[in-house]
Amino acid sequence: MKFTKRLHSCVQLEKDGHTLVIDPGAFSEPDAGLGADALLVTHEHPDHFEEGRLRAALDANPAAALWTLRSVAEKLAPAYPGRVHTVGHGDTFTAAGFEVQVHGELHAVIHPDLPRITNVGYLVDGSLFHPGDALTVPDAPVETLMLPVHAPWNKVSEVIDYLREVKPRRAFDIHDAYLSDIARPVYDTALGALGGSDHGRLTAGDSTEL
Repeated sequence: MKFTKRLHSCVQLEKDGHTLVIDPGAFSEPDAGLGADALLVTHEHPDHFEEGRLRAALDANPAAALWTLRSVAEKLAPAYPGRVHTVGHGDTFTAAGFEVQVHGELHAVIHPDLPRITNVGYLVDGSLFHPGDALTVPDAPVETLMLPVHAPWNKVSEVIDYLREVKPRRAFDIHDAYLSDIARPVYDTALGALGGSDHGRLTAGDSTEL
């Protein structure tokens, strides 16, 4: 499986001639969803869900389909009958040849005064886990973890503890648009020294084989 990092929390996976894209939001490239055979969205916040990008991807490929939670699905399902699927914790499905398990239910706490919205994470091919905006620990082994490294709802000690709890073979940074280049080495050092797993990051557009 080929993994390509896109901007912020968007990732692209390719296998056997098929492409799956997760979270082509407003912070990702305008064309982040184009060419996808399957699209997954973790939750409704605009840095993960941008309706125009999803519509462009679904319009460009009439065979493409979207899997997401109800709050996103209801915005797109009327325009794409039969192509938008609502999922929740515990569901499993096949999307363009990728086997996907759904884990998690709620977004991480931003502040106690703010209501928590729904958030789901996706374990793809029993190997790669994208948690969206939560520190969800799936009840299955994780080979490659998409690690939300910097967000309004986390701090680095929580990210380190999350990495230790999941215990992936490797982790790559996502949710990194808020993090300046000058601070990246600080995070790299802390996560590499304390996380207990191989930690790396890719520049948007770079790829690696998993």
